Amino acid sequence: MEKQKLPHAQSSLIFGITSIVTACCCFGVPGIIFGFMGLSNSKKAMAIHNEDPTIYSGDGNANTGKITSIIGIVIGAIAVLQLIYAIVSGSWEEQVEMYKEMIEQAS
Repeated sequence: MEKQKLPHAQSSLIFGITSIVTACCCFGVPGIIFGFMGLSNSKKAMAIHNEDPTIYSGDGNANTGKITSIIGIVIGAIAVLQLIYAIVSGSWEEQVEMYKEMIEQAS
């Protein structure tokens, strides 16, 4: 008998990877959101797998999704804290100017 794919395992992995990418590129908030979505799907997948492990395959994707989601949440939280610090300390304008110069040099 062929094993079935574990529901929510692949989406957990996709959300986890997306959380890392968006945490780095979008000031952290989307990374935190996608990270929690990935953790939720990973939890659902592991609960289904633990009910009857002989029926489903793909628990590795659920575990990897959990790990990447946690990494995305941590990176997102650090990015949000850095953004808050930059705004509160008054260095936000300096950072915006630095980014503008980097974009101009890349063009």
